[in-house]
Amino acid sequence: MQVSVSTQVMALAALCQALSLVKAVAKTKDVDPTELELMLSSVAMLDADSPLDIYGGELRHLRSGYQVLLQQLGDNPNKDVEITRYVVAVLALERRLSKSSSNMAALGKRLQQLARQLEHFSITDETLLSNMADIYIECISTLGTRIQVAGQPELLKQTHVQHKVRALLLAAVRAAVLWRQAGGSRWHLLFKRKQLVHEARQALKD
Repeated sequence: MQVSVSTQVMALAALCQALSLVKAVAKTKDVDPTELELMLSSVAMLDADSPLDIYGGELRHLRSGYQVLLQQLGDNPNKDVEITRYVVAVLALERRLSKSSSNMAALGKRLQQLARQLEHFSITDETLLSNMADIYIECISTLGTRIQVAGQPELLKQTHVQHKVRALLLAAVRAAVLWRQAGGSRWHLLFKRKQLVHEARQALKD
């Protein structure tokens, strides 16, 4: 994949959108079902014709993610510290994943199996949510410090909620992989912030 600032920003928007859903699922059962399905479906998009096709082929599907991204990268003093913490943790996990050939190979096999299961189940079916949660645990979470998700204890004790949170963390890692493939790095977040913000604003206008 060629280096592309627009794809980098789209990946960051998807990352923010997935992690916003993680935050929402952990604190309330009320999440946008369309956004949830979009993020989960991205995990099984292994042979997309273009980066945008991973997220339904239209930028509008990532509108909330772009909005969160602008809040986090822009001059707004009221940044979401929780989302920032999740973003840093996911990007760190993805860096470790990219350096582990064994984990990458195992992840690839599991995702191919997941794609085949989509012929029989919807992406939000409990069977697939459970499988995605297992993929996250077995192939990714062991690579670094466990991400501590804040939320309502009574919700986080529920198996269905745990599966959904981990499946969304897997979707966040998927976005982080796209960020790296498009040439993104932590240095971009430090030294090219204005360029990223400008690109995000343009995407929202479009």
